[in-house]
Amino acid sequence: MKKLKVILAAVIALVVTGLTAAALFYYGILHINNPGQKYPVRGVDVSSYQGDIDWAELSSQNISFAYIKATEGSSHVDRCFAYNWENASQCDIRIGAYHFFSFESAGETQADNFIKTVTPVENMLPPVIDVEFYGSFRSGDDIAVDDVVKELRTMVDMLTQYYGIKPVIYASDDSYDAIIRGNFDDCDLWYRSVYGSVPKDVDWTFWQYSNRHRLNGYNGKEVYIDMNVYFGSEQEFKEYR
Repeated sequence: MKKLKVILAAVIALVVTGLTAAALFYYGILHINNPGQKYPVRGVDVSSYQGDIDWAELSSQNISFAYIKATEGSSHVDRCFAYNWENASQCDIRIGAYHFFSFESAGETQADNFIKTVTPVENMLPPVIDVEFYGSFRSGDDIAVDDVVKELRTMVDMLTQYYGIKPVIYASDDSYDAIIRGNFDDCDLWYRSVYGSVPKDVDWTFWQYSNRHRLNGYNGKEVYIDMNVYFGSEQEFKEYR
């Protein structure tokens, strides 16, 4: 009987520990990845989901950069972009803008949408094209990969010509394997891996290591904020173009 009680107590302790850890992770207190010491340059990416942002407060919390959603597809503009772009540019951080790539629109019209929305600012980071599966497009089997690569290449070339900077491509493991790998090695990579480290065979420049972080300075319907690190030193980041 005593042995049974000990086993039962141990099981209960394990369950409680597991539930506590799950709750801490869910509420953005405990994080699976913590690359801060190895990669000291960290930053956020934001969109209208973060609502009104107090950039002075947000930028004071040990971040060096912020990527701000600008556009999506051929016509959509993030409703908070103009405000975020103007106010973030007044803070002591580097900023960049990103575009969510649509599999249903031409690369030329998507590039036009971004270009007419994003006015260059001093020391801005390279534009980012966010390539990930969405909605009914859940894998590489749901799209014509060759056509997507062609349209994405058009957008990459147009942004390079306009801004004088080669854009960075953001991808998760599935979109990277299906679309980006081997086709866009000339572009720096921003890799999403929030449940573990980046695979050793992936050459990355930015790593989105958490999508459940909490910082002060925003009040949108999304209580969490994405966290990222740059692969390199603070000095290398200052010189990064």
